Amino acid sequence: MSQDVRQWLGEIKHLQQQLDVAHQEREEAYASAANWRNLYETEAKQRRTDTAIAQEVIEDLQDALAQQQQVLALPAITGDVPEAIQQQVDGVQTLEELRQLLQQALVACDRLTKNLEAEQLRHAQTRQELTAALGDTIDQLTRERSARVVPSQTHTPPPSVTVSQVEIPPARTPSLELPPLDQAQCRL
Repeated sequence: MSQDVRQWLGEIKHLQQQLDVAHQEREEAYASAANWRNLYETEAKQRRTDTAIAQEVIEDLQDALAQQQQVLALPAITGDVPEAIQQQVDGVQTLEELRQLLQQALVACDRLTKNLEAEQLRHAQTRQELTAALGDTIDQLTRERSARVVPSQTHTPPPSVTVSQVEIPPARTPSLELPPLDQAQCRL
């Protein structure tokens, strides 16, 4: 009987060892599962962050695309625009082409503005010279009239006319003095 008890005790010990091994394997499995869960959560968190960033980038790109399409989809200009210019504006496909056309237009506008300012200065100078010449002519005419006065009228001095008393009418058509506008300079 003692041998049976020893055998039972041996089996119990063996079963306890197997139970300890099973508990240890279970703890290792739990630790491994917790480790995998942490890795999964970290990866999922990173994916959610990447997705949110990608969504923001997509929205920014969509906004930029909408703005470019809005710039490129300019409404047709109506009115006194020559058809060649309208076709050129309608033919713009990219933002870079639009920038080039705008730059050319601004350069032409600047050149025409400078030409207009120079012409206005020349016009003012011509007007001043003509006013001075008119004043000199009136002074000379006054001197000649006073020299021709009949001796009986010598006691009354002739009326003197000065340049400030002469009213000079403004030029009715100052544009006639401007140089002709070169249509090639105005093209975009």
